[in-house]
Amino acid sequence: MSTAKTWLMGIDIGASSLKTMIVAADGRVGGTAGVDIETRSAHPGWSEQDPADWWQALCATVPRALAEAGIAADDIAAVAFSAGAHTPVLEDAQGKVIRPAILWSDGRSGAESKELQEKYGAEILAIGCNRPAPTWTQSQLLWLARHEPEALARTKRLYVAKDWLRSRLTGTWETDPTEAVGTLLFDGAKNVWSERLCAMIDLDMRKLPPIVTPTTVVGTVLPAAARASGLAPGTPVVCGSSDTSVEAYGAGAIAVGQGTVKLATAAAVSIIGREPRVHQTLINYPFAVPGHWYTITATNSCASAHRWLRDRFFLAPGGNGAEAFATMDRLAAATAPGADGLLFHPYLQGERAPHWDPLLRADFVGMTFRHDRGHFVRALYEGIAFSLRDVLEQLRAQHLDMGEARIIGGGSRSATWRQIVADALGISILVPRVTDASFGAALIAGVGVGVFPDEITAARQCVSVIARHEPDPARRPLYEQMYGIYHDAAKQLIDINHRLAAVGRA
Repeated sequence: MSTAKTWLMGIDIGASSLKTMIVAADGRVGGTAGVDIETRSAHPGWSEQDPADWWQALCATVPRALAEAGIAADDIAAVAFSAGAHTPVLEDAQGKVIRPAILWSDGRSGAESKELQEKYGAEILAIGCNRPAPTWTQSQLLWLARHEPEALARTKRLYVAKDWLRSRLTGTWETDPTEAVGTLLFDGAKNVWSERLCAMIDLDMRKLPPIVTPTTVVGTVLPAAARASGLAPGTPVVCGSSDTSVEAYGAGAIAVGQGTVKLATAAAVSIIGREPRVHQTLINYPFAVPGHWYTITATNSCASAHRWLRDRFFLAPGGNGAEAFATMDRLAAATAPGADGLLFHPYLQGERAPHWDPLLRADFVGMTFRHDRGHFVRALYEGIAFSLRDVLEQLRAQHLDMGEARIIGGGSRSATWRQIVADALGISILVPRVTDASFGAALIAGVGVGVFPDEITAARQCVSVIARHEPDPARRPLYEQMYGIYHDAAKQLIDINHRLAAVGRA
């Protein structure tokens, strides 16, 4: 058993699970453990989680990860956190959580987003670096002000997900600039909470946390938290940052012009730059590497759509989910490119870029009697790749492009899906050895306590690439043709989708 405190721990709250990872100073993964997190949908378009589930998952996974690594809790030099961006947790004056946390994928605040866009769109974009949308905390808080005003009235402190979970260890209250920008209540240029953006929704700024850097040591593990979690009391706790930031960083995208493609609950393309690229179609966040931003375009449904197809059509009651996924992947690999003329639009939860329309609906287009299960899986893989092409075109329209990207997220485990992404996007796809946000969070923890001198050194020392996919010239013409049909069909179906959404609401 090692006694040197060079082991690092990263804890990430994903859309459907929490993962704890232990990483050595050379980038070796010592141990991991994960627990599923339930996402509840009380009404169509809603996505909520109970923060208490995150804490229970942390307490379950930390001892298991330590045991797999074969180390003691005392061997951990530091722990840091990441989570899906800007998920608000409201606490009252007694420190009790007031209501479930509204996820970034929740679409209930569509009307509020539209109103903010119509009234203040240009001003919000200029200050907050992003346009109003249901994904941002600003719109969600405006919805709460109208539908659950008593919840906001009771709120003493507003956290975002990773900061609330971290506070269970330290008892402290703070966030980092990436998460703050994601609330759409923060002035990206001045690096302070924006009085103007808060005033648009009549929010008391005293409810918002202090700002620190992602690598700031915000406290240590308190004795009671240590007993519950399995961590050692006094272990340094580092702030951490949003999952998309630490994922890209942990994958080795650390320089201007480098980028990532993400196949997770959502799908996303991001490119690293020196400053935000403020535009109606783009999303901007400060990056884990100081002095950098990342510009991102993202869809709503990727691995979530993959799991939906599995659960509805491939997973028998009591069946093994991993085996069902493996069967689906084999069927997709055995199906010819183009899925024999079958297309999939992955708008199961409305859509963000490039449409920014919560009323869009998913579909399979072109079905015939000749299509079997393999065609549907292949069409899903390709449809999500085409949605990534949609968002990449938004970046290209703003003169942002990349010849290669590092692929991250759970979907990146499929070699078939990775090749489809390379073919559909027309770029090289690199596969990092580790692609989980908890890995990047662990490196951030190491920078925070001096295991690494800086973020760049940590990434260069710990990140490696294990595979590469080049676009296949023989398939490129077919995918260009299919993408054109995908794009045209999506536009033609907008009105139909809106009418169907109205039927669904009724």
